[in-house]
Amino acid sequence: MQDVTDLTFMRLLGQYGVPDYFFTEYFRVHGHSTLDQPIVDSILHHDTGRPVFAQMIGEDTFHLKRTAQALQDLPIAGVDLNMGCPAPKIYRKNVGGGLLRDPDSVESIFATLRETCKGRFTVKMRIGFEDDRHYKAILDLVNEYGVDALSIHGRTVKQMYRGDVDYERIQLAVEHVNCPVFANGNIFSAKKAKRVQESTGCHGVMIGRSAIRNPWIFRQIREDGTKPTFTPLLRDVRAYIDDLWKAAERPGLPDRNRLNRMKKFLNFVGQGVDPDGRFLHEMRRGREVKDFFDICDRHLLIDGRGEQPFAAEPYEGVHARPNHEDESCRL
Repeated sequence: MQDVTDLTFMRLLGQYGVPDYFFTEYFRVHGHSTLDQPIVDSILHHDTGRPVFAQMIGEDTFHLKRTAQALQDLPIAGVDLNMGCPAPKIYRKNVGGGLLRDPDSVESIFATLRETCKGRFTVKMRIGFEDDRHYKAILDLVNEYGVDALSIHGRTVKQMYRGDVDYERIQLAVEHVNCPVFANGNIFSAKKAKRVQESTGCHGVMIGRSAIRNPWIFRQIREDGTKPTFTPLLRDVRAYIDDLWKAAERPGLPDRNRLNRMKKFLNFVGQGVDPDGRFLHEMRRGREVKDFFDICDRHLLIDGRGEQPFAAEPYEGVHARPNHEDESCRL
C-alpha cells in the first residue's frame, strides 16, 4: 500500500511475522520520473531476509522499459506491474486499474516488459474496470507474454474496497493461466486465507490492509494446522502501537504529522478492538499525542482489557475510513 508499506513497516513485519515476499510501494513512471529514493531504500535496507519485488505504475512503454532496466540493477526478486490501483485520480490517467479498460495497451506493455525483464515479471490486477468484459482477454495475454506470477484482487476498480470479493473469478484465473496466481481481497485471517486457497486453488495469498491491522497474520498462516496459532491480546496490540509510533518518527517531522500518519495505521487496527467501534471513534478525534495514547491505554490496557483477545477478523459494521484506503494509491 502506497505511503504505508515502506521500509519501516517492512522491518516491523520482520519482527512480528514476515511474509514470503514483499512488494514495494509503487514507483511512479512518467516522462520525468526517477527512482524514488525512499522506495529504493526499502529494497536495499529492509534486512528481513525476504525477497522484494519492485512495483511500478504507469502506461508509457518507453518509460516503463527505462524504469524496469534501472530497477534490475537493484537486488530485487522481480519487477511488478500495478494494474489494480482503484483511486480515481489514478485510473483517470489510464494507469493502475485504468489499464483494464484497454487490452491493447496492456498487450503493448506486457510485450515491452517481458522483453526487458531478464528475471521475473509479475502483474497485479483486478477482475475488471466496471465489469469483467476484458478479464479473459487479459488472462490470455498473461499466458501469451509469459508473466511469471499474477496477483488478483477479486473486485472491479469501480468497486474499490466495497462489496463482495469474487473468488470464483480468481479460481477461473487459476484454471486458465500458466503461472502461479495469488488471491487478494478480504484475506482477514489465517482461517480465511486457508479457505480461499482451498476454494480457488490459488498458489498463495497477497495481503495488504489486513497485515496493517494484524501484523501477526503471516505467522498465523504458517502456524495454522501445524501448532497452536498465536492469538494476540489487546495488550499485544498496545505494544504494536508503540512500535508503530517509533516507526513513524522522521527527522524534523512535527508530532502532529506523526500522529496523522499513525491514524492511517490505526484506521485498520481499530477494526478488531471493540464491536461498537468506540476506539476508532475516539482515536480519530485525538488531537494531541498525550490524548491519543490515553485513548489507546483506556481501550487496550486498563480495567483488564489488556487480557482480552484481539478479534481475528474485523468486527462486522466497524469500517476503516474509505478515504484512507484511497490514499494508498496516488501518482
